[in-house]
Amino acid sequence: MTTFPDGFLWGAATASYQIEGAVHADGRVPSIWDTFSHTPGKVRLGHTGDVACDHYHRYVEDVETMSWLGLQAYRFSVAWPRLADLGFYDRLVDALLDKGIAPVATLYHWDLPQSLQDKGGWTDRDTAYRFADYATRVHDLLGDRVRTWTTLNEPWVSAFVGHGSGRHAPGVSDPAAAFTAAHHLMLAHGLGVQALRAAGAESISLTLNLTPILGDPGPARLVDGLANRIFLDPVLRGAYPDDVLEHLSRYTEVNLDDLATIAEPIDVLGVNYYTVNRVVADPAAEGSPEHPGTQGIAWAQPHGALTEMGWEVIPSGLEDLLVRLSQDYPGVPLMITENGVAVPDGVADPERIAYLDGHVRAVHAAIGKGVDLRGYFVWSLLDNFEWARGYDKRFGLVRVDYDTLERTPRDSARWYRDVIARNGLPA
Repeated sequence: MTTFPDGFLWGAATASYQIEGAVHADGRVPSIWDTFSHTPGKVRLGHTGDVACDHYHRYVEDVETMSWLGLQAYRFSVAWPRLADLGFYDRLVDALLDKGIAPVATLYHWDLPQSLQDKGGWTDRDTAYRFADYATRVHDLLGDRVRTWTTLNEPWVSAFVGHGSGRHAPGVSDPAAAFTAAHHLMLAHGLGVQALRAAGAESISLTLNLTPILGDPGPARLVDGLANRIFLDPVLRGAYPDDVLEHLSRYTEVNLDDLATIAEPIDVLGVNYYTVNRVVADPAAEGSPEHPGTQGIAWAQPHGALTEMGWEVIPSGLEDLLVRLSQDYPGVPLMITENGVAVPDGVADPERIAYLDGHVRAVHAAIGKGVDLRGYFVWSLLDNFEWARGYDKRFGLVRVDYDTLERTPRDSARWYRDVIARNGLPA
Protein backbone atom coordinates (compact mmCIF):
# COMPACT_ATOMS: atom_id res chain seq x y z
CA MET A 1 0.00 0.00 0.00
CA THR A 2 1.25 3.46 -0.96
CA THR A 3 -0.22 5.68 1.77
CA PHE A 4 -0.19 9.47 1.82
CA PRO A 5 0.34 11.64 4.91
CA ASP A 6 -2.61 12.37 7.17
CA GLY A 7 -4.34 15.52 6.01
CA PHE A 8 -3.23 15.18 2.38
CA LEU A 9 -5.91 16.94 0.33
CA TRP A 10 -7.60 15.19 -2.60
CA GLY A 11 -9.60 17.27 -5.05
CA ALA A 12 -10.55 18.05 -8.62
CA ALA A 13 -10.44 21.27 -10.61
CA THR A 14 -12.39 23.17 -13.27
CA ALA A 15 -12.49 26.69 -14.74
CA SER A 16 -15.41 29.06 -15.22
CA TYR A 17 -15.49 29.61 -18.99
CA GLN A 18 -14.80 25.94 -19.65
CA ILE A 19 -17.85 24.60 -17.83
CA GLU A 20 -20.35 27.25 -16.76
CA GLY A 21 -22.15 28.37 -19.93
CA ALA A 22 -24.96 30.85 -19.19
CA VAL A 23 -22.90 33.61 -20.75
CA HIS A 24 -25.76 36.12 -20.65
CA ALA A 25 -27.15 35.25 -17.21
CA ASP A 26 -27.46 37.70 -14.34
CA GLY A 27 -25.62 40.62 -15.87
CA ARG A 28 -22.54 38.75 -17.04
CA VAL A 29 -20.56 40.84 -19.52
CA PRO A 30 -18.47 39.51 -22.44
CA SER A 31 -14.98 38.19 -21.81
CA ILE A 32 -12.02 37.94 -24.15
CA TRP A 33 -12.89 34.27 -24.61
CA ASP A 34 -16.42 35.11 -25.74
CA THR A 35 -14.91 37.40 -28.36
CA PHE A 36 -12.17 34.95 -29.33
CA SER A 37 -14.37 31.87 -29.60
CA HIS A 38 -16.85 33.73 -31.81
CA THR A 39 -14.11 34.94 -34.16
CA PRO A 40 -13.91 32.67 -37.23
CA GLY A 41 -10.74 30.60 -37.41
CA LYS A 42 -9.72 31.01 -33.77
CA VAL A 43 -11.39 28.00 -32.16
CA ARG A 44 -12.59 24.63 -33.45
CA LEU A 45 -15.41 25.60 -35.85
CA GLY A 46 -18.65 26.26 -34.02
CA HIS A 47 -17.25 25.55 -30.55
CA THR A 48 -17.75 28.25 -27.91
CA GLY A 49 -18.31 28.43 -24.18
CA ASP A 50 -21.85 29.73 -24.58
CA VAL A 51 -23.34 26.56 -23.08
CA ALA A 52 -20.27 24.44 -22.24
CA CYS A 53 -21.37 21.95 -19.56
CA ASP A 54 -24.14 24.26 -18.31
CA HIS A 55 -22.62 23.96 -14.85
CA TYR A 56 -24.20 27.31 -14.00
CA HIS A 57 -27.62 25.64 -13.97
CA ARG A 58 -26.51 22.09 -13.09
CA TYR A 59 -24.11 22.80 -10.23
CA VAL A 60 -26.29 20.95 -7.70
CA GLU A 61 -25.98 17.75 -9.74
CA ASP A 62 -22.26 18.32 -10.16
CA VAL A 63 -21.74 18.86 -6.42
CA GLU A 64 -23.59 15.59 -5.79
CA THR A 65 -21.09 13.91 -8.11
CA MET A 66 -18.21 15.49 -6.19
CA SER A 67 -19.68 14.13 -2.98
CA TRP A 68 -20.03 10.65 -4.51
CA LEU A 69 -16.37 10.84 -5.54
CA GLY A 70 -15.42 11.69 -1.99
CA LEU A 71 -13.68 14.93 -3.00
CA GLN A 72 -12.27 16.77 -0.03
CA ALA A 73 -11.80 20.00 -2.01
CA TYR A 74 -13.02 21.52 -5.26
CA ARG A 75 -10.95 24.07 -7.14
CA PHE A 76 -13.10 26.37 -9.27
CA SER A 77 -12.56 29.78 -10.80
CA VAL A 78 -14.68 32.87 -10.40
CA ALA A 79 -15.61 34.59 -13.67
CA TRP A 80 -14.52 38.23 -13.52
CA PRO A 81 -17.25 39.04 -16.12
CA ARG A 82 -19.86 38.04 -13.50
CA LEU A 83 -18.73 40.74 -11.08
CA ALA A 84 -22.10 42.53 -11.30
CA ASP A 85 -23.80 39.51 -9.73
CA LEU A 86 -21.72 36.86 -7.97
CA GLY A 87 -24.72 35.06 -6.53
CA PHE A 88 -23.90 31.86 -8.42
CA TYR A 89 -20.67 31.46 -6.45
CA ASP A 90 -22.48 32.21 -3.22
CA ARG A 91 -24.83 29.31 -3.94
CA LEU A 92 -22.02 27.04 -5.17
CA VAL A 93 -19.91 27.56 -2.05
CA ASP A 94 -22.85 26.82 0.22
CA ALA A 95 -23.61 23.64 -1.74
CA LEU A 96 -19.99 22.51 -1.42
CA LEU A 97 -19.87 23.16 2.30
CA ASP A 98 -23.14 21.30 2.80
CA LYS A 99 -21.35 18.23 1.41
CA GLY A 100 -18.19 18.77 3.44
CA ILE A 101 -16.15 19.81 0.39
CA ALA A 102 -13.69 22.68 0.86
CA PRO A 103 -14.04 25.40 -1.79
CA VAL A 104 -10.76 26.55 -3.35
CA ALA A 105 -11.36 29.71 -5.36
CA THR A 106 -9.20 30.90 -8.26
CA LEU A 107 -9.80 34.55 -9.09
CA TYR A 108 -8.45 34.56 -12.65
CA HIS A 109 -8.51 31.66 -15.08
CA TRP A 110 -8.13 33.64 -18.31
CA ASP A 111 -11.60 35.17 -18.81
CA LEU A 112 -10.70 38.87 -18.69
CA PRO A 113 -13.67 41.20 -19.24
CA GLN A 114 -13.61 42.43 -22.84
CA SER A 115 -14.11 45.99 -21.59
CA LEU A 116 -10.69 45.84 -19.93
CA GLN A 117 -9.14 44.30 -23.02
CA ASP A 118 -10.49 47.23 -25.02
CA LYS A 119 -8.33 49.47 -22.80
CA GLY A 120 -5.22 47.36 -23.35
CA GLY A 121 -5.88 44.31 -21.17
CA TRP A 122 -2.77 42.89 -19.55
CA THR A 123 -0.52 45.20 -21.54
CA ASP A 124 -2.11 48.09 -19.60
CA ARG A 125 -0.68 48.49 -16.10
CA ASP A 126 -4.03 49.66 -14.76
CA THR A 127 -5.52 46.19 -15.28
CA ALA A 128 -3.40 44.95 -12.36
CA TYR A 129 -5.06 47.49 -10.08
CA ARG A 130 -8.51 46.61 -11.37
CA PHE A 131 -7.70 42.99 -10.49
CA ALA A 132 -6.98 43.97 -6.88
CA ASP A 133 -10.34 45.75 -6.70
CA TYR A 134 -12.02 42.65 -8.10
CA ALA A 135 -10.25 40.42 -5.56
CA THR A 136 -11.57 42.57 -2.74
CA ARG A 137 -15.13 42.39 -4.08
CA VAL A 138 -15.07 38.63 -4.37
CA HIS A 139 -13.58 38.18 -0.91
CA ASP A 140 -16.24 40.48 0.55
CA LEU A 141 -18.86 37.98 -0.64
CA LEU A 142 -17.16 34.64 -0.10
CA GLY A 143 -14.37 35.26 2.39
CA ASP A 144 -16.43 34.10 5.37
CA ARG A 145 -16.56 30.59 3.85
CA VAL A 146 -13.66 30.27 1.40
CA ARG A 147 -10.38 29.65 3.21
CA THR A 148 -8.03 29.09 0.26
CA TRP A 149 -7.58 31.63 -2.54
CA THR A 150 -5.55 31.49 -5.74
CA THR A 151 -4.85 34.77 -7.47
CA LEU A 152 -3.98 33.64 -11.03
CA ASN A 153 -3.98 30.41 -12.96
CA GLU A 154 -1.07 29.88 -15.35
CA PRO A 155 0.01 33.46 -16.12
CA TRP A 156 2.50 32.02 -18.65
CA VAL A 157 -0.41 30.93 -20.82
CA SER A 158 -2.18 34.27 -20.48
CA ALA A 159 0.99 36.13 -21.42
CA PHE A 160 2.76 33.98 -24.00
CA VAL A 161 -0.03 31.95 -25.58
CA GLY A 162 -2.43 34.89 -25.47
CA HIS A 163 0.08 37.55 -26.58
CA GLY A 164 3.04 35.65 -28.09
CA SER A 165 1.64 33.09 -30.49
CA GLY A 166 -1.93 34.38 -30.26
CA ARG A 167 -3.32 30.83 -30.06
CA HIS A 168 -5.44 31.90 -27.09
CA ALA A 169 -7.47 35.00 -26.31
CA PRO A 170 -6.93 37.85 -26.85
CA GLY A 171 -5.12 36.53 -29.93
CA VAL A 172 -2.18 38.96 -29.98
CA SER A 173 1.13 38.02 -31.64
CA ASP A 174 3.71 40.47 -30.29
CA PRO A 175 6.77 39.52 -28.20
CA ALA A 176 6.87 42.90 -26.46
CA ALA A 177 3.22 42.56 -25.52
CA ALA A 178 3.85 39.06 -24.18
CA PHE A 179 6.63 40.16 -21.82
CA THR A 180 4.70 43.27 -20.76
CA ALA A 181 1.61 41.16 -20.03
CA ALA A 182 3.69 38.70 -18.01
CA HIS A 183 5.02 41.48 -15.79
CA HIS A 184 1.60 43.06 -15.29
CA LEU A 185 0.08 39.67 -14.46
CA MET A 186 2.69 39.21 -11.73
CA LEU A 187 1.97 42.72 -10.48
CA ALA A 188 -1.72 41.84 -10.40
CA HIS A 189 -0.86 38.78 -8.37
CA GLY A 190 1.09 40.83 -5.83
CA LEU A 191 -1.60 43.48 -5.57
CA GLY A 192 -4.18 40.72 -5.26
CA VAL A 193 -2.24 39.16 -2.39
CA GLN A 194 -2.17 42.53 -0.64
CA ALA A 195 -5.91 42.99 -1.15
CA LEU A 196 -6.76 39.50 0.09
CA ARG A 197 -4.49 39.85 3.14
CA ALA A 198 -6.11 43.17 4.00
CA ALA A 199 -9.51 41.52 3.75
CA GLY A 200 -8.45 38.71 6.09
CA ALA A 201 -7.83 35.80 3.71
CA GLU A 202 -6.37 32.77 5.49
CA SER A 203 -4.39 31.05 2.74
CA ILE A 204 -3.26 32.59 -0.56
CA SER A 205 -1.61 30.89 -3.50
CA LEU A 206 -0.51 31.34 -7.08
CA THR A 207 -0.80 28.56 -9.65
CA LEU A 208 1.91 28.18 -12.29
CA ASN A 209 2.09 25.71 -15.14
CA LEU A 210 5.64 24.47 -14.79
CA THR A 211 7.32 22.41 -17.47
CA PRO A 212 10.68 20.67 -17.07
CA ILE A 213 12.88 21.50 -20.06
CA LEU A 214 15.12 18.65 -21.17
CA GLY A 215 17.83 18.56 -23.82
CA ASP A 216 20.91 20.52 -24.83
CA PRO A 217 22.09 22.55 -21.80
CA GLY A 218 22.26 25.99 -23.43
CA PRO A 219 18.84 25.87 -25.12
CA ALA A 220 17.30 24.18 -22.10
CA ARG A 221 18.53 26.93 -19.78
CA LEU A 222 17.11 29.67 -22.00
CA VAL A 223 13.72 28.01 -22.44
CA ASP A 224 13.52 27.17 -18.74
CA GLY A 225 13.99 30.86 -18.03
CA LEU A 226 11.17 31.82 -20.36
CA ALA A 227 8.81 29.06 -19.22
CA ASN A 228 9.48 28.70 -15.51
CA ARG A 229 11.96 31.03 -13.83
CA ILE A 230 10.40 34.18 -15.31
CA PHE A 231 7.56 33.67 -12.80
CA LEU A 232 9.15 31.61 -10.04
CA ASP A 233 12.00 33.98 -9.25
CA PRO A 234 10.11 37.30 -9.11
CA VAL A 235 7.35 35.77 -6.97
CA LEU A 236 9.52 33.67 -4.64
CA ARG A 237 12.85 35.54 -4.70
CA GLY A 238 11.82 39.09 -5.50
CA ALA A 239 13.98 39.40 -8.61
CA TYR A 240 14.14 38.36 -12.22
CA PRO A 241 16.97 35.92 -12.96
CA ASP A 242 19.81 37.87 -14.57
CA ASP A 243 19.62 35.92 -17.83
CA VAL A 244 15.86 36.34 -18.07
CA LEU A 245 16.01 40.08 -17.35
CA GLU A 246 18.68 40.54 -20.01
CA HIS A 247 16.55 38.59 -22.50
CA LEU A 248 13.23 40.35 -21.89
CA SER A 249 14.95 43.75 -21.91
CA ARG A 250 15.50 43.27 -25.63
CA TYR A 251 11.75 43.51 -26.09
CA THR A 252 10.34 45.80 -23.42
CA GLU A 253 11.07 47.71 -20.23
CA VAL A 254 9.55 46.63 -16.95
CA ASN A 255 9.34 48.55 -13.69
CA LEU A 256 11.69 46.72 -11.34
CA ASP A 257 10.25 48.65 -8.40
CA ASP A 258 7.20 46.38 -8.80
CA LEU A 259 9.21 43.39 -7.60
CA ALA A 260 8.63 44.17 -3.93
CA THR A 261 4.89 43.90 -4.56
CA ILE A 262 5.20 40.87 -6.82
CA ALA A 263 7.10 39.04 -4.06
CA GLU A 264 4.37 39.41 -1.43
CA PRO A 265 4.61 36.16 0.58
CA ILE A 266 2.26 33.37 -0.40
CA ASP A 267 1.16 30.40 1.66
CA VAL A 268 1.16 27.76 -1.08
CA LEU A 269 2.52 27.47 -4.62
CA GLY A 270 0.13 25.69 -6.96
CA VAL A 271 1.78 23.47 -9.57
CA ASN A 272 0.06 22.45 -12.80
CA TYR A 273 1.95 19.64 -14.52
CA TYR A 274 1.19 17.72 -17.70
CA THR A 275 4.42 16.92 -19.53
CA VAL A 276 8.00 17.98 -20.34
CA ASN A 277 9.50 19.82 -23.30
CA ARG A 278 12.64 18.64 -25.11
CA VAL A 279 14.83 21.16 -26.94
CA VAL A 280 17.95 20.98 -29.09
CA ALA A 281 20.24 23.50 -30.73
CA ASP A 282 19.42 23.90 -34.43
CA PRO A 283 20.79 26.94 -36.27
CA ALA A 284 18.02 26.68 -38.86
CA ALA A 285 15.18 26.59 -36.33
CA GLU A 286 12.82 29.56 -36.12
CA GLY A 287 12.18 29.07 -32.41
CA SER A 288 8.81 29.36 -30.72
CA PRO A 289 6.62 32.48 -30.64
CA GLU A 290 5.53 31.36 -27.19
CA HIS A 291 9.17 31.62 -26.10
CA PRO A 292 10.24 34.85 -27.83
CA GLY A 293 13.87 35.03 -28.86
CA THR A 294 14.49 31.30 -29.23
CA GLN A 295 15.66 31.33 -32.82
CA GLY A 296 18.20 28.55 -33.23
CA ILE A 297 16.33 26.26 -30.85
CA ALA A 298 14.12 23.39 -32.01
CA TRP A 299 11.50 21.52 -30.00
CA ALA A 300 12.36 17.83 -30.28
CA GLN A 301 9.83 15.07 -30.75
CA PRO A 302 8.43 13.69 -27.49
CA HIS A 303 9.40 10.20 -26.41
CA GLY A 304 7.21 7.17 -25.87
CA ALA A 305 3.46 7.20 -25.26
CA LEU A 306 1.54 10.37 -26.12
CA THR A 307 -1.78 11.75 -24.93
CA GLU A 308 -4.61 12.94 -27.18
CA MET A 309 -3.00 16.39 -26.92
CA GLY A 310 0.24 14.99 -28.34
CA TRP A 311 2.01 15.37 -24.99
CA GLU A 312 4.59 12.94 -23.70
CA VAL A 313 3.51 10.80 -20.74
CA ILE A 314 6.36 11.09 -18.24
CA PRO A 315 5.45 10.84 -14.53
CA SER A 316 9.11 11.10 -13.53
CA GLY A 317 9.03 14.67 -14.81
CA LEU A 318 6.58 15.56 -12.06
CA GLU A 319 8.70 13.96 -9.35
CA ASP A 320 11.81 15.75 -10.61
CA LEU A 321 9.95 19.06 -10.83
CA LEU A 322 8.69 18.85 -7.26
CA VAL A 323 12.14 17.98 -5.93
CA ARG A 324 13.65 20.87 -7.88
CA LEU A 325 11.10 23.33 -6.50
CA SER A 326 11.67 22.20 -2.94
CA GLN A 327 15.43 22.60 -3.36
CA ASP A 328 15.48 25.86 -5.34
CA TYR A 329 12.68 27.59 -3.42
CA PRO A 330 12.77 26.06 0.08
CA GLY A 331 10.12 26.84 2.64
CA VAL A 332 7.24 27.17 0.16
CA PRO A 333 4.57 24.47 0.55
CA LEU A 334 3.39 22.99 -2.75
CA MET A 335 0.06 21.80 -4.09
CA ILE A 336 -0.64 19.93 -7.34
CA THR A 337 -3.50 22.09 -8.61
CA GLU A 338 -3.85 20.40 -12.01
CA ASN A 339 -2.73 17.06 -13.38
CA GLY A 340 -4.66 15.03 -15.89
CA VAL A 341 -4.90 13.72 -19.41
CA ALA A 342 -7.04 13.79 -22.54
CA VAL A 343 -7.73 10.29 -23.89
CA PRO A 344 -10.20 8.88 -26.43
CA ASP A 345 -13.86 9.31 -25.52
CA GLY A 346 -15.69 6.61 -23.62
CA VAL A 347 -16.70 5.60 -20.13
CA ALA A 348 -13.95 2.99 -20.02
CA ASP A 349 -10.71 5.00 -19.88
CA PRO A 350 -7.83 2.72 -18.88
CA GLU A 351 -5.32 5.17 -20.38
CA ARG A 352 -6.44 7.85 -17.94
CA ILE A 353 -6.26 5.49 -14.99
CA ALA A 354 -2.73 4.51 -15.98
CA TYR A 355 -1.70 8.16 -16.39
CA LEU A 356 -3.13 9.23 -13.04
CA ASP A 357 -1.77 6.17 -11.25
CA GLY A 358 1.74 6.89 -12.52
CA HIS A 359 1.60 10.54 -11.57
CA VAL A 360 0.10 9.94 -8.12
CA ARG A 361 2.95 7.50 -7.48
CA ALA A 362 5.41 10.17 -8.63
CA VAL A 363 3.85 12.59 -6.15
CA HIS A 364 4.24 10.02 -3.37
CA ALA A 365 7.88 9.47 -4.31
CA ALA A 366 8.52 13.22 -4.14
CA ILE A 367 7.01 13.38 -0.66
CA GLY A 368 9.32 10.54 0.29
CA LYS A 369 12.23 12.74 -0.77
CA GLY A 370 11.18 15.48 1.61
CA VAL A 371 8.96 17.62 -0.61
CA ASP A 372 6.34 19.55 1.38
CA LEU A 373 3.36 18.71 -0.83
CA ARG A 374 -0.07 19.33 0.63
CA GLY A 375 -2.50 17.90 -1.92
CA TYR A 376 -3.44 16.79 -5.43
CA PHE A 377 -6.20 18.03 -7.74
CA VAL A 378 -7.15 16.11 -10.88
CA TRP A 379 -7.82 18.05 -14.05
CA SER A 380 -10.65 17.81 -14.63
CA LEU A 381 -13.88 16.95 -12.88
CA LEU A 382 -15.84 17.23 -16.15
CA ASP A 383 -15.17 17.10 -19.84
CA ASN A 384 -15.17 20.72 -20.90
CA PHE A 385 -14.39 23.43 -23.46
CA GLU A 386 -10.67 22.85 -24.05
CA TRP A 387 -9.97 26.43 -25.14
CA ALA A 388 -8.84 26.71 -28.79
CA ARG A 389 -9.34 22.96 -29.26
CA GLY A 390 -13.04 23.20 -28.45
CA TYR A 391 -14.82 20.09 -27.23
CA ASP A 392 -12.74 17.48 -29.04
CA LYS A 393 -10.31 16.82 -26.17
CA ARG A 394 -11.77 15.18 -23.08
CA PHE A 395 -10.04 15.49 -19.70
CA GLY A 396 -12.96 14.63 -17.44
CA LEU A 397 -13.30 12.03 -14.73
CA VAL A 398 -16.96 12.50 -15.65
CA ARG A 399 -18.05 12.20 -19.28
CA VAL A 400 -20.34 14.93 -20.62
CA ASP A 401 -22.66 14.24 -23.57
CA TYR A 402 -22.60 17.61 -25.30
CA ASP A 403 -25.96 16.97 -27.00
CA THR A 404 -27.91 16.11 -23.86
CA LEU A 405 -25.46 17.38 -21.18
CA GLU A 406 -25.88 14.07 -19.37
CA ARG A 407 -23.03 13.27 -16.98
CA THR A 408 -21.61 9.75 -16.69
CA PRO A 409 -18.77 8.91 -14.26
CA ARG A 410 -15.95 7.12 -16.04
CA ASP A 411 -13.97 4.18 -14.76
CA SER A 412 -11.29 6.68 -13.74
CA ALA A 413 -13.80 8.40 -11.46
CA ARG A 414 -14.34 5.14 -9.61
CA TRP A 415 -10.59 4.60 -9.49
CA TYR A 416 -10.05 8.06 -8.01
CA ARG A 417 -12.88 7.52 -5.56
CA ASP A 418 -11.03 4.48 -4.24
CA VAL A 419 -7.73 6.38 -4.03
CA ILE A 420 -9.37 9.07 -1.91
CA ALA A 421 -11.14 6.56 0.30
CA ARG A 422 -7.90 4.71 1.12
CA ASN A 423 -5.69 7.84 1.03
CA GLY A 424 -3.34 5.96 -1.22
CA LEU A 425 -2.75 3.32 -3.86
CA PRO A 426 -2.33 -0.44 -3.81
CA ALA A 427 1.28 -1.55 -3.70
